[in-house]
Amino acid sequence: MRRTDTWNTYSEEQLQELEALAADYRTFLDLGKTERECVKEAVKRAEAAGYVSLEQVRKDGRKLTAGDKVYAVGMNKMIALFLVGREPLEQGMRILGAHIDSPRLDIKQNPLYEDTGMAYLDTHYYGGIKKYQWVTIPLALHGVVVKKDGETVEICVGEDESDPVVFVSDLLVHLAGEQMEKKARVVIEGENLDVLVGSRPVKKADGEGQETSKTAEGEEKEDKKAEKEAVKANILQILKEKYDIEEDDFLSAEIEVVPAGKARDCGLDRSMIMAYGQDDRVCGYTSLIAQLEMEPQDKTCCCLLVDKEEIGSVGATGMQSRFFENMVAELMDCMGEYSELKLRRALSSSRMLSSDVSAAYDPLFAGCFEKKNAAYFGKGIVLNKFTGSRGKSGSNDANAEYVARIRGIFDHQDVAFQTAELGKVDVGGGGTIAYISALYGMEVIDSGVAVLNMHAPMEVTSKADVYEAVKAYKAFLKEA
Repeated sequence: MRRTDTWNTYSEEQLQELEALAADYRTFLDLGKTERECVKEAVKRAEAAGYVSLEQVRKDGRKLTAGDKVYAVGMNKMIALFLVGREPLEQGMRILGAHIDSPRLDIKQNPLYEDTGMAYLDTHYYGGIKKYQWVTIPLALHGVVVKKDGETVEICVGEDESDPVVFVSDLLVHLAGEQMEKKARVVIEGENLDVLVGSRPVKKADGEGQETSKTAEGEEKEDKKAEKEAVKANILQILKEKYDIEEDDFLSAEIEVVPAGKARDCGLDRSMIMAYGQDDRVCGYTSLIAQLEMEPQDKTCCCLLVDKEEIGSVGATGMQSRFFENMVAELMDCMGEYSELKLRRALSSSRMLSSDVSAAYDPLFAGCFEKKNAAYFGKGIVLNKFTGSRGKSGSNDANAEYVARIRGIFDHQDVAFQTAELGKVDVGGGGTIAYISALYGMEVIDSGVAVLNMHAPMEVTSKADVYEAVKAYKAFLKEA
């Protein structure tokens, strides 16, 4: 198969466009390190592009017509954007679907504890990670705390240069002889991914602790307990002063631990981008950009950004939920077109790119790849006819007719593309949201950007592939 060396095909004007896109993409990554933050940024950009809330349209009793732009948000963690087309929705949509959750550490509901003068937050890892990669690196805390009265407090610590960072410790090499004999998957245990957040005890009030006797034994025990957890008490005091939250408020919190720091240009030639969360925010961003820059088409265009893909697309904010189906029904109702049969026809007549990343070929680990069917940096967007593992287990497998159609569109619109599988047949595998969308009977194929270090704290993409992804998604929305 031919693969285009994209860098040598760009004009000076295209290179300037590429760099501008890369800079904006880095900004998006910095602002969207969690699914909630991604949705918030997507809404901001959508409204700036003329999109209005579908919920507000419904409340106002307004009828939607061709050219209208609407968006719908699900539990602040997923979003669907629609550009209403000229044809009835019953005739199908053109959908770009990506996920905006990424592997990370999640703070548990009863997390804060002290041990020998050090305060920790207990975590549970989310998604597939190599646990040993998450130790000794600077980490940040992002998320929300919702109080019993319904007030939501946003948390972000570790991103501003004046902020402190937190981290997970590791055993020093001088004492690690036994540890280094372990298999990589158990070098760091999941229960040892606790985040160190403090070591300074709370300051005693004047005169406190000077008395050597107590009138009641119970008071003496309480004082000793308080002294043993003085570092924890200091952390709680800081949280109270800065965020007005109590320890019990962790019960209704969603706080994610992610790598601290900004997305950066990578390589002496600045050809790449290194950042946390590019699986799958690189496809989420490029899909969003394509949607927002699209003019009205015959078919309704849709960009769908969902949560929970990294843990099986489950729950109310995952692709397996009815959110997308419900929002299409609401859209049809606002267009005066709704019926259950027409909804089913709209979904089954749609075409979709499941916009998810592929594993970039890494010559340092060449034995895990099959070169003819691998994705390469700078060769354009990647088509994965199927994913799954071993015998294609758990995979959507796009039909040949649909693959041919997408090939034709990309060639017509001068999009650089390549095809790939996720490693050698018996080495690995993975899944996307494609098989879930295919349940509606729509045609779906995986199509995304190649990524190095996938699921690591820092992932790497090629700027050229990000640029080609936007071109590909626009071409799909125009011609599919």
